Amino acid sequence: MGKIGFNNAQYVEEQSRYIRERIEDFDKLYLEFGGKLAGDFHAMRVLPGFDPDAKVKILQKLKDDAEVLICVYAGDIEQNRVRGDYGITYDEEVFRMIDEFREWGLMVNSVIITRYNGQNAAKVFVNRLKRRNIQVYTHAYTEGYPLDVDTIVSSSGYGQNTFVPTSRKLVVVTAPGPNSGKLGTCLSQLYHETQRGNNAGYSKFETFPIWNLPLKHPVNVAYEAATADVMDVNMIDPFHLETYGVSAVNYNRDIDQFPLLRRILKKIYGEDIPFHSPTGMGVNRAGFCISDDEVCKAAANQEIIRRSFHLACDYKKGNIGAEVAQRAKLLMDEMQLTEEDRSVVRPAREYAQRLLERPGTHYEANQTPQATALELPDGTIVTGKGSNSMSSIAACLLNAAKGIAGLADPLHLLSPVILEPIHYLKENIFGQKMHYLDAKEILLALSISAATNPMAEAALIQLKELRGCEAHSTVIPSKMDDAVCRELGINLTSDPVFASNSLYYNN
Repeated sequence: MGKIGFNNAQYVEEQSRYIRERIEDFDKLYLEFGGKLAGDFHAMRVLPGFDPDAKVKILQKLKDDAEVLICVYAGDIEQNRVRGDYGITYDEEVFRMIDEFREWGLMVNSVIITRYNGQNAAKVFVNRLKRRNIQVYTHAYTEGYPLDVDTIVSSSGYGQNTFVPTSRKLVVVTAPGPNSGKLGTCLSQLYHETQRGNNAGYSKFETFPIWNLPLKHPVNVAYEAATADVMDVNMIDPFHLETYGVSAVNYNRDIDQFPLLRRILKKIYGEDIPFHSPTGMGVNRAGFCISDDEVCKAAANQEIIRRSFHLACDYKKGNIGAEVAQRAKLLMDEMQLTEEDRSVVRPAREYAQRLLERPGTHYEANQTPQATALELPDGTIVTGKGSNSMSSIAACLLNAAKGIAGLADPLHLLSPVILEPIHYLKENIFGQKMHYLDAKEILLALSISAATNPMAEAALIQLKELRGCEAHSTVIPSKMDDAVCRELGINLTSDPVFASNSLYYNN
């Protein structure tokens, strides 16, 4: 653990310089930001050494010239779409993004609700934004889109959208997730800018796929696994190859949309456009900052396996269709990976098997014992089992903290004096049938014990060392256990198996 494969300092410096050069070509540049502008943990996992906030730090270097527009699709608000790495809905993610940008000293101009047609949830969200004094605009579906370019680029198309006034040379257009309407917003703004006689340009900044890596490089395949829900497929950019004679990797949506995009831009500008391929639109320099390709390949392969587990669990819970889950499995097969190439999978499953075979134990029919394995920073594997007292993830976190603190394994950090009143509260006051303690409750109990127990204090302090560690559970974790691992920075996966036959408590 801890090997570095990416030079983040070089990336921040080179990328900010390259964006500034692009800005100088125009009076104003609309820069569509794909992926996550802040908190890009996917990039951190597949490019070890990548700062998850690298992109927002790049913008910090340009902050005197930059302002931010945040787009969110009305349908995603209506459907309560969730951002997986934070476990929050897209509307809440917009608020989180605004807070983060403000903390970084970046000016947020406004929020734009795209493809808006009066959805009730979107209306509520508009009111929430306005009552927090956040400027908000709504854009409807563009008339004539996608085929009738003459209508699209006219007063009946983009002209129907409210123009968003901006004051800086760099306008960053970002969103909580894909298909949020960033491109449409950029094009609408370009239309209005040219109508006003302004020299405005467009570029795109997406980290993945990395255009100057091979098509089947694990880092690029990991991107396909990460976007399996929108069925993105990496391809060689035929426009770039034809124009420049250089093989470049892009993804199907950008390549498929480019002929239409080129027609729209020509109609907006009334002349030829300054780039001739979807790759040429981009400003991504990440591929030039990889310092150890083998480290990045290994990390990306692990991400492909993690994504496959996540999608298998989402399918089991009914959140996605079979095609999406099978897509991730096909990518694993393509890269000749197996589930147990993930170091924590076999120990968790073997521990569960030992629990199943232990004399005097009883499990429901077809029930898998709850077992979790976690790899510590030094490579040691620790485990935890589910019980009437706590979940297997909670037990594993306690054992991991003990292991890093150098405390003996048989040592009990939490006295029954602490645990029993919490169990009593859950069972007899709240009336909960499932009253074992989850990871959050156990860690709160640990923090209380730390006030009087030096060993509990020593273990509590070590929890921060678990950031970046790998863990695997033999059953789908509860929402709280999953959230705690996310907050601790632990990369948790699980087998697609429910913890019990209960329908309500396994939601």
